[in-house]
Amino acid sequence: VIDLDNYAPAYLTWIANKLSSGASQAYLAAFDVGIESWRVLVLLAIEGSISAQKACGVIGMDKASMSRCFKSMQARGFIDLALDPQDGRARIATLTPAGRAVHDQIRDIAMERERAFMSVLTVAERKVLLDLLRRLHENLPAVEAATRDHLGRYHPHALQRRGAKGSES
Repeated sequence: VIDLDNYAPAYLTWIANKLSSGASQAYLAAFDVGIESWRVLVLLAIEGSISAQKACGVIGMDKASMSRCFKSMQARGFIDLALDPQDGRARIATLTPAGRAVHDQIRDIAMERERAFMSVLTVAERKVLLDLLRRLHENLPAVEAATRDHLGRYHPHALQRRGAKGSES
């Protein structure tokens, strides 16, 4: 059995799920904006414009979910969509003034949630935590490679079924 008290993926999953759920409830109640749209708004506020493919890579959403998110955000006037001039198939989203306004309002809630979440840590602990989380995030490709290797050795049928993509923890 897995000792959940000492299994990091469990804590990361529980924290992420609970943070996302609470944020989603708050953002939906105040602005009728779900967590996926919020994540895209954050990226667009930083980048100005972004392709669906790049947004998928950063956020970790699948293409179909991103497409639905882009369509919904466009319908609400939060983004403009255009075809990428270099790749006529790719769509580029650009933040509109309405999108920026809702981003700025939600940002205040998000920052308060982060402040409360991190309040149990000292400034030094926060820096260490963020460094550790960045390193873990950067190590995810190695996790996927190890998963593929393990599946290849012990469950080769799984690679064929999953298209050799690996698995999530």
